[in-house]
Amino acid sequence: MDDDPNHEGAERPRATGRCECGGVRYRLSGHLRPVVHCHCTPCRRITGHHMAATATLRDDLHLESDATLSWYDRTEETRYGFCNRCGATMFWMATDKPSTISVAAGTIDQPTGLTAVLAIYTGEASDFHVLDADIESHPGDRPDTHPIWTGPEGDA
Repeated sequence: MDDDPNHEGAERPRATGRCECGGVRYRLSGHLRPVVHCHCTPCRRITGHHMAATATLRDDLHLESDATLSWYDRTEETRYGFCNRCGATMFWMATDKPSTISVAAGTIDQPTGLTAVLAIYTGEASDFHVLDADIESHPGDRPDTHPIWTGPEGDA
């Protein structure tokens, strides 16, 4: 894909987004997975509630501005991208899903056209949170056979 959105023949972005202060801006050019709510303790502590994220291929994420993007390596396998100025949680990556990146759904410009379809690690959800009965829930990770996304690494 041509990274210059003004270049003739450049692919139109599927979505755009940014952090609150605008220090991190991006566009997404490919397929987006439906939104998954992750209530695991690390996501809960990183976001202050739960991670509501879509996912895309890393090659389909194009950073327009990353002046304030920092990465927190939580483990050798997982890392979170955030804005070091306004504190917005932006991204999540894992080494077992090398071609995908999760994008915090709340950072995507409206309308997103996305739907939340799954909640995972609900056994770790905050005691003040009321789970949405209309969304399929699992007390731990989703079953390996769950067809949430058919990307190259499955669910991201």
